[in-house]
Amino acid sequence: MLIRLDFKSEIPIYLQLRNQIVLGIGRGALQSGESLPTVRQLAQDAGVNAMTVSKAYTLLKKEGFISIDRRYGATINGARREDDAAESLEPQLELTVSEAGLRGVSEDEFLALCKKVYSKMDGLKNQT
Repeated sequence: MLIRLDFKSEIPIYLQLRNQIVLGIGRGALQSGESLPTVRQLAQDAGVNAMTVSKAYTLLKKEGFISIDRRYGATINGARREDDAAESLEPQLELTVSEAGLRGVSEDEFLALCKKVYSKMDGLKNQT
């Protein structure tokens, strides 16, 4: 699993880890049922504190992207439909749309970009 962290970013490292794992699932690089590295192993590989990885894993578990079992460690959950998923994503999307508009991206350009990005998410195919 390839994790890219930007230690100069204002985004906390645990959120970067979380985001990288979610992107890995969406892109199909991480499959349902696949095991993630142990907290210690990922911390060592990424050059971060184990508590940082633990915080990322805890967040991913809370969000339903992974399951954690003391015997088997962390594993990727399969895609599932949540009734309120679209509603819970709306605030993030609203901010993204605002930023795009303020940077001069038209609605048509934005929607085309969304379709382009979504089409790259091989891990989402046949999940709807």
